[in-house]
Amino acid sequence: MRRSLMTLVVLGSCFAAPWSHAATPPKQPEQGPGGTDYMSANVTKRGIGTVSAGAYVFHAAAPAAEPRPVVVFLHSWGGSNPALYGGWIEHLARKGNLVVFPRFQEVNRTRPADATKLAATILADTLAALAHDANARPDLDRVAYIGHLAGVPIALNLATGAGQEGLPQPKLIFALMPGGIASGEKSRGIPLDDLSAIDASTLLITMNGDRDYLPADRTAKRILKEATQVPASRKLFMRMGSDDHGYPALTATLGSPGSSKAGYDAAEIKLPPDPPKDPKQKSPWRWSADMSLTGEQTLLTVQIGNNPTDTLDYLAFWKTFDLATEAAFTGKDAAALRKDPHLTDMGSWSDGWPVRRLSAEMPKDPTAVEDQPAKGPRRRIN
Repeated sequence: MRRSLMTLVVLGSCFAAPWSHAATPPKQPEQGPGGTDYMSANVTKRGIGTVSAGAYVFHAAAPAAEPRPVVVFLHSWGGSNPALYGGWIEHLARKGNLVVFPRFQEVNRTRPADATKLAATILADTLAALAHDANARPDLDRVAYIGHLAGVPIALNLATGAGQEGLPQPKLIFALMPGGIASGEKSRGIPLDDLSAIDASTLLITMNGDRDYLPADRTAKRILKEATQVPASRKLFMRMGSDDHGYPALTATLGSPGSSKAGYDAAEIKLPPDPPKDPKQKSPWRWSADMSLTGEQTLLTVQIGNNPTDTLDYLAFWKTFDLATEAAFTGKDAAALRKDPHLTDMGSWSDGWPVRRLSAEMPKDPTAVEDQPAKGPRRRIN
């Protein structure tokens, strides 16, 4: 009996040893893009508008010495709770940005075809409400859009309508894993506007992961192709790769931009209720099947919420966006951004082995984007 017990202990230690000695991934940098050199330790959080047409607003609690750059964060379909992206929102706010998170979808009540108009109204109303706010201080000359999945076509549609209905002109559109676009007039999804209306001065960056990347790649290339006014020198097609060199492994999935943080839960940041409705007035709202989340959308929303905040967040999403806004707000183009050696660098594992770098490619001409295969071997992560 004693010998059997010793055998189990030895076997257990053999299995545990590889994990205990595995290389660990890079942590968040202490300085610079993606880093922890924040201007404030605390974030002001509030809701503006109403439950059915409102936005969550975030900015550093410290007074702003100058107007704050505006980051409009457009969530995935089903991802209308800012807690799903709370880590990134906190990073953006503590770096000095004013973050506006329009709640353009009431789950099971909003049709995809209506989402763009609702987002435009919410954004215009929110910026109007903040225009003279001494704490928020939005700088409408420095505006960037982040879109994730179905948030990407919303961001693009808002950009095509810049200058109308109080919508600002974005200097940057950061499109992550674009999807949710309607394939036809009667199909489920968000109709995409004429992207040739996007201003030529816009810096347009798409980024996909190497897991389930084919649909997102096709959509990203379509976006870069159809934004004909934006020159090739202001476009980047980027990809991040999974890396299982150490533990925990880095897995670049559709849900990777998620960085859940409880302090950003919609239940904690309550939007004002809708005003009472006149009982004599009939509501124009009618339910339709495309208001409901599909099983895939429901699963993806859960994955976004469960996604760990890791190196992919710090050095792929957060760092790239910080570098891109700096470039966009100072008039640099994608060619200059691509030359920055920090852009594609993902740091090193604790044993010195480099983490798989990002790829960043520019289209060869303004109307075509060639297929860009994932660089390096695709390694299966069990």
